[in-house]
Amino acid sequence: MDGPHDLGGKDGYGPVDVTAPPWREAWEKRQWALSKNVPMPGGTIDWWRHGIENMDPVAYATVPYFVKWNLNELAHRVDQGLFTLEEVVAGHSMAQRPPAPARTEAELHAQLQANNTDFSREMDHRPRYSVGAAVRTKRAPSPGHSRLPAYARGAAGRVIAHHGGHLFADAGARGEHRAEHLYTVEFSAAELWGEGATPGDTVCLDLWEPYFETS
Repeated sequence: MDGPHDLGGKDGYGPVDVTAPPWREAWEKRQWALSKNVPMPGGTIDWWRHGIENMDPVAYATVPYFVKWNLNELAHRVDQGLFTLEEVVAGHSMAQRPPAPARTEAELHAQLQANNTDFSREMDHRPRYSVGAAVRTKRAPSPGHSRLPAYARGAAGRVIAHHGGHLFADAGARGEHRAEHLYTVEFSAAELWGEGATPGDTVCLDLWEPYFETS
């Protein structure tokens, strides 16, 4: 999806503050825990990410990171029928519901471990490209969610690794569990950034097979 979330290669946003603390406010820890522990029936991580991509661009560019998480969780839960938009605005449930069952620390730890999903899948067809093959990315990926960054579209690179089949993020954002062959592709910095790039620098990206031109 082409939107304000795709910041790679864009100027004007300043340097990344690598010394920033993981949590700026205490509530952010609770939001992280809720996102990790509240089930999302039928959803995928890419479906969740696509919800953030569909935020209003002004909100995306101005609200803090975990506010985005909170707004996205609320939107998904309303969509699932867990609660209504009116209840979100009111800040409380409009109907009496039974309390959630208590869980032990061991049960919560086991659930967190279960979140470490293996996205690799066996494939019933061979990869189109081998290590060392020259490839070119598509200028326009499929509409909707995409993990092909804008700065690497229509660019020529070289396959340096093949990782087998992995669930395809573009399909996952639509609720489809479909695997595609995944590769690591090396691009010269000059190919991506032009003559101003530092000679000899390269950028490596993990990309799925549908991102490449086939002709």
